[in-house]
Amino acid sequence: MNRSTPATTAAPSMRELTVRGVILGIVITLVFTAANVYFGLKAGLTFATSIPAAVISMALLKGLGGSNMQENNIVQTLASAAGTLSAIIFVLPGLVMVGWWSGFPFWMSFGVCALGGILGVMYTIPLRRALVTGSDLPYPEGVACAEVLKVGSAAASGSAAEQENKAGLLAVTLSALVSAGFAVVVATRIFAGNVATYFRIGDKGSATGFDFSLSFALFAVGHLVGLWVGLSMLLGLLIGWLGLVPVFTALHPAAGSLVDVAQAAWAQRVRFVGAGTIGVAAIWTLVKLVRPVVSGLRGAMAAARVRKSGQADTLPRTERDLPIGLVGLITLISLLPIGWMLLYFGLVAGLRAQITLLVIGALVFVVLMSFFVSAVCGYMAGLIGSSNSPLSGVGILVIIAAALLLVLGVAPSLPVGAQPALVAFALFVTSVVFAVATIANNNLQDLKTGQLVDATPWKQQVALVIGVIAGAAVIPPVLDLLLKAYGFAGMPGTNPALALAAPQAALISALAQGVIEHKLDWSMIGLGAAIGVVIVILDELLARRGKTARLPPLAVGLGIYLPTSTTLMVVIGAIAGSVFDRRAERTAKPEATRQLGVLLASGMIVGESLIGVALAALVVFSGKSAPLALVGASFAHAAVWIGGASFVLVMYAMYAWLFKLSRRAAG
Repeated sequence: MNRSTPATTAAPSMRELTVRGVILGIVITLVFTAANVYFGLKAGLTFATSIPAAVISMALLKGLGGSNMQENNIVQTLASAAGTLSAIIFVLPGLVMVGWWSGFPFWMSFGVCALGGILGVMYTIPLRRALVTGSDLPYPEGVACAEVLKVGSAAASGSAAEQENKAGLLAVTLSALVSAGFAVVVATRIFAGNVATYFRIGDKGSATGFDFSLSFALFAVGHLVGLWVGLSMLLGLLIGWLGLVPVFTALHPAAGSLVDVAQAAWAQRVRFVGAGTIGVAAIWTLVKLVRPVVSGLRGAMAAARVRKSGQADTLPRTERDLPIGLVGLITLISLLPIGWMLLYFGLVAGLRAQITLLVIGALVFVVLMSFFVSAVCGYMAGLIGSSNSPLSGVGILVIIAAALLLVLGVAPSLPVGAQPALVAFALFVTSVVFAVATIANNNLQDLKTGQLVDATPWKQQVALVIGVIAGAAVIPPVLDLLLKAYGFAGMPGTNPALALAAPQAALISALAQGVIEHKLDWSMIGLGAAIGVVIVILDELLARRGKTARLPPLAVGLGIYLPTSTTLMVVIGAIAGSVFDRRAERTAKPEATRQLGVLLASGMIVGESLIGVALAALVVFSGKSAPLALVGASFAHAAVWIGGASFVLVMYAMYAWLFKLSRRAAG
């Protein structure tokens, strides 16, 4: 039996899937998706949007009157697509990075996101009873979101919890405004956006350095990921910049400034070491989940066998999914345009000679691999949460499988010059499967929330489809805008200081090229894999000894792979967040205070990310790299001190204010 207890059954006529709820959910989805796309490309991480969406919904719908827990749940379900579908940036930008696309064609990009996302919803519907209703999986984020909704429901009935609800909305709003305002001042160059120093080590030409970004969004990510993830990223950074970069700059002397020498060693060698570590870490995580995933699938099949036909109408409202016949029809309808896109892509790529085999094989691959990743991701989300689920590992497995199948089945009959086209085709197919994975990673989490708040499953499933379509509509233009304004790291002609890292997309596209074109630097990948194995062993030893200290291998790999401008501030945020949580334990309501910290961090990410998208639009339309600049380069030294001091003071003030807000909400 499930250990979680749902809310008391409400009347069948209650508000749930309403027009106003759908409209509000779409608006939140558009905003959060744009923010998540920008931040995911910048930091290699996306943030969960369910809880902030639930808080915003409860505050706004209460003002309109007549809202309830179930209606607010529909809003967060719809908006949760922003935190999941935006993870398509882990694959889709690879088509630009390998030089196949010069931008993101709207209808093709929209089709990949929307159709893949809808398949993700459909594929997880048959798994709901086995993995949600009849499962002991913890679903940490789904349970947390349900608790927030219950608090909001209590607030709506006039209890003291109303103050907590208001405090949560205030935390999200004010932190978003503060982080956005700071980002605007950084854009004027009165505050420095980063502090960078590069230097020599010894007398053998070794060089290294650091680039410290003054970013509230990165600080907030550190708060959210926790102390040991942050410290693991610090370990990766130290391996890369105090170990590997000095060694490689000494072994391979290069002309140029210290910045250029150190950055070249990192970009050309160390980054691929990090990729190897990430690959091992992600695959190890998947390997550990094989047994529980198989067990979960057996449970799903057993549930399907015992379910008798013709009983759907007798099921209680809280057990009604979309009819399985409709699920099958929607799946088939979705596969038809996917097939057309594969045909069109293959013809444009010049693969006409093998187009029939490619399209049929790719469709079969999408159908089978998508169902597999739906089951895997759905179970992983229930086990460790959507945010912690190793989607990058899924992407690695899918691209390697797709590339190997193309090499074995198609490449021998094509001329050598067709290899870049095969790389692009492999990335396109992987993008479709990955879109399925992103939504499957989220759907069961939402359905768990729904179970705990007495929601109707089929209405949630409809809401998530709407959210997928809304999110898919905003992703291509935002990607285009960011590409034109900043570019992606490693692409020719981009400014390294402005380029977005897009680490997962770079890794997956490099793997596709490496397998198909035989040009991957396997020695660096191998070194990273060896480091990954060592970290996996250390982490497992810590786990078996029951230590609270951990070394998540994926976090170590990200610390090696990401630039220091990303990782250093995440580390600071993780340490500060740990201090905040410990102090929260001494407050009257520790859990509510910690939740305010989560909402504060979420608001910081949203505020800065939206300003980043807005500034990208200004850069593109003005033609200037710094359209808001008020001071010149001569002010740079002063800007470092002013910006750094302001950052520390503002952050301290925000945390202090949060504790006051918590005490006030506690009454």
